Amino acid sequence: MKQRSDHPDLAAFLTEVSGFDAVIDVRSPAEFAEDHLPGAVNMPVLSDAERARVGTIYTQESPFVARKIGAALVTRNAAAHIEASLMEMGGGWRPLVYCWRGGQRSGSFATILQQIGWRVAVLEGGYRAYRRQVVAALYDRPLPHRVIRLDGNTGSAKTAILTELGARGVQVLDLEGLAAHRGSILGETEAPQPSQKGFESALAQALHGLNPSKVTIIEAESSRIGNLRVPPALWAVMCDAPRLVLSVPVAARAAYLAESYADLGMDVARLEQRLDHLRGLVGHKLVDQWVDLAREGDLRALSEALIVRHYDPAYARARKADRGAVLARFEAVDLKAETRKRLADQIVAWLVSNAG
Repeated sequence: MKQRSDHPDLAAFLTEVSGFDAVIDVRSPAEFAEDHLPGAVNMPVLSDAERARVGTIYTQESPFVARKIGAALVTRNAAAHIEASLMEMGGGWRPLVYCWRGGQRSGSFATILQQIGWRVAVLEGGYRAYRRQVVAALYDRPLPHRVIRLDGNTGSAKTAILTELGARGVQVLDLEGLAAHRGSILGETEAPQPSQKGFESALAQALHGLNPSKVTIIEAESSRIGNLRVPPALWAVMCDAPRLVLSVPVAARAAYLAESYADLGMDVARLEQRLDHLRGLVGHKLVDQWVDLAREGDLRALSEALIVRHYDPAYARARKADRGAVLARFEAVDLKAETRKRLADQIVAWLVSNAG
C-alpha cells in the first residue's frame, strides 16, 4: 500500500503521518543521522558499508548482480529487525515505512511486513517527499505566525527567561535549543549541533505545534546559530518582528556569563580555541589578554572584557539595521534566579495587557 505524499502543506503531511502506530526509516544509519521524519525509528535494511558496496557493484559491474546481493542483504537485515524489535507487535499494528524515495528498500521491507499480516503503508516519494514539504514551509512560503523577539545584549539571560515564559504558558520558540548552541562565539555546547536538514526538520515540527493566532516569543538571534542558518521564511518574520528589550548592566551580564560558561572554563584548551576565532576581528594582542584570563580561571573578568570589546559593539552595529520596533524595556540590576522570574512575570503582564 502506498501512502500519498502530495499534501497541500507540511501541516497536513505531519498530521497524516502522526496517525500511524510507528514510522520506520529503512535508510542507512548515516542517512538517518542527517535527518529523518519526526518520531521515526531507524531499521536500516542496508548498513552504510552495505549500501556503498551495492552501489559500487551497480555502477561498476552489473545492476542485476547488485540487485541480487542487495536482496540477500535486505532480507537478512529485515529478519534481524523483526526478531529484535517487532515480535511483540499485534496483528492490528499499522506502521509507515519509508526510504529515500519510496523505492526498493522500503518496498522490500514493507512486503515482508505485509506477508506477516501487518497493515503496513509505504510513504510515496519517501524522505525526499517529506524534505520537499519542509523546504516549501521554511523557504518558499511566508509563515503565518505572530512573532515578538526577546532582545537584549549578550549575557542578558534571554534563553533562561524564554524558558520561564514557556513555563508560564507563553508560546515560545527556542531556536538555540533546537540548534544545540548558545548563539555566541563561546556558545558551543558539549552536544554536537544537528545537520542543517535536521535543524530544519526540528524547526518545522516546532512551528507546526504553535498556534499562529497566538503571539510567539523568539529570542533575538543573528541569521546564523553556530554553524546553522535560520531558514529564510522564519528569518523574514524575525527581521520585521517588534522587540521586548532586556536592559541589564555590564557587571551583571558578566557575572551571568561566567556562570553560564562554567563548563567551558573547565576546559581551557577548548576555551582558547574558541577565543582564537576572534583574532581576525579584534587583533592578536587583545585575544592574548583574554587567553591569559582564561588560563587564570577568571571567567568573570574574561566575560566582561568580551562584553565591552566584542559583544556589545557587535550588537550596536547590528541594531543600526534592525527594523523591529521596541515595544517595551525591562530593566534589572542583576540576573539571579529570582530576578529572572520577576522579569518573566513582568513580560507576561505586558503581553496580557498589550499583545492580545
